Amino acid sequence: MEIPELKIGNITARIPIIQGGMGVRVSLASLASAVTNQGGIGTISCIGLGDIEGSAERCKRTSLEALVNEIRKARTLTDGYVAVNFMGVLSNVNELIDASVREGIKLIVFGAGLPTRLPSLVPDPDVNLVPIVSSARVAELILRTWDKRYERTTDALILEGPLAGGHLGFSPEQLEHPEDYSLEKLLPEVLEVIKPYEDKYGKKIPVITAGGIYTGRDIARMLFLGASGVQMGTRFVCTEECGVSQQFKQAYLDASEEDIVIIKSPVGMPGRAIYNRFLKNLELKGKMEIHCPYKCLTACHVQTAKYCIALALLNSYFGDVDNGLIFCGQNAYRIKEITTVKKLIQELIQELREA
Repeated sequence: MEIPELKIGNITARIPIIQGGMGVRVSLASLASAVTNQGGIGTISCIGLGDIEGSAERCKRTSLEALVNEIRKARTLTDGYVAVNFMGVLSNVNELIDASVREGIKLIVFGAGLPTRLPSLVPDPDVNLVPIVSSARVAELILRTWDKRYERTTDALILEGPLAGGHLGFSPEQLEHPEDYSLEKLLPEVLEVIKPYEDKYGKKIPVITAGGIYTGRDIARMLFLGASGVQMGTRFVCTEECGVSQQFKQAYLDASEEDIVIIKSPVGMPGRAIYNRFLKNLELKGKMEIHCPYKCLTACHVQTAKYCIALALLNSYFGDVDNGLIFCGQNAYRIKEITTVKKLIQELIQELREA
C-alpha cells in the first residue's frame, strides 16, 4: 500500500507518525530529530528542562535557556520540522512558546489545559497550532472559542485516549472503564465536530490519535477509521536516541502488565506510571518531604502534594529509579528490547503495509 503523508497546515511529513512529547527530558533534540529524519514528526518537550535547585526565577530562566538550546541542537541534526510540546499548567508557558516561535518552530502542540488564548500568543498563521484533546466536547469548545475570538481554527487536533502515558485528560472513574472512552469511540465524534469548521475555513483539520497505539496494525486501524495520523510516545523510550538513563529504560523492559498503574499526580490529574519502589514507599509513608522554591507548575498545590513530581521524574531520568517516578503508556510492558528509531519506524511501516 501507499503510506499516506501527514499534512498539518503548511507542513508535510512523509509518514503519518508523530513522536509524542514526553516531559522532564525524555524527548529532547536527539530523539525528536531522529524521528523527523525517518519521515515522521519529532517532538521536543519543554517540560522540566530548568534547574530546580534554586529560586523560581532561576528555574524559569534556565528552562528557557535549555529549550532554546534543544531547538538549536535539533536544527543541527535535522533539516525537517520538529514540534515543541507545551503544558498549559507551566508557570512560564507563555515565555516558552514565545521563545520557540522566535527560534523558528512551526508546530506548537499544547496540552494539560485549554488553549483558549493560544492564537493571541502566536498570531503568525505560518506557525501551526495543535491542541491535545480527550473528547469531542473539549474539541468543540476550543474550535468554537478560536472561531469566535480570533476567526481562526486549529491546524490539527491530537486526540489522546485513556491508554496514554503520563498525565491523562480523564477522571479516575473514567479510567476504570477505558473501553467506554476508546479511540474507536472518540474519533468519530471528533471527526463530526470538526466538519463545520473545515467547511468554514476551507481546509482539512487532521485528527491525530494517541494513546495505546503500539503496532503498525494499530496505525492502520486508526487511518481506516478516519485519523490522518498517530502519535506514539512509549514506543520511542527504549531507543538509543532517547536520552533517559539505562535504568529508566530497564524499568520498561522489566515491567509486567500488572506493574502499570494509575496514580494521582500532585498537579491534580491522574497519570499512568510503572509501579516501582518509589510508589511503594509513597504508599507506606503517605507523603515525601517537599521543598519547593520554584513553583514550576501553576496547578501543583505544594501544601497538600505528597511529593515533588518534577524531582521524582528527574530522579528517574538520571537513573535513581528507586526514588523516581516512571511515566509510561499502557503498552509499555510489551517492549522487550532496546532498538534504534530507524529500526522501529521501519518495523512500524512494514506492519502498516501488511495490515
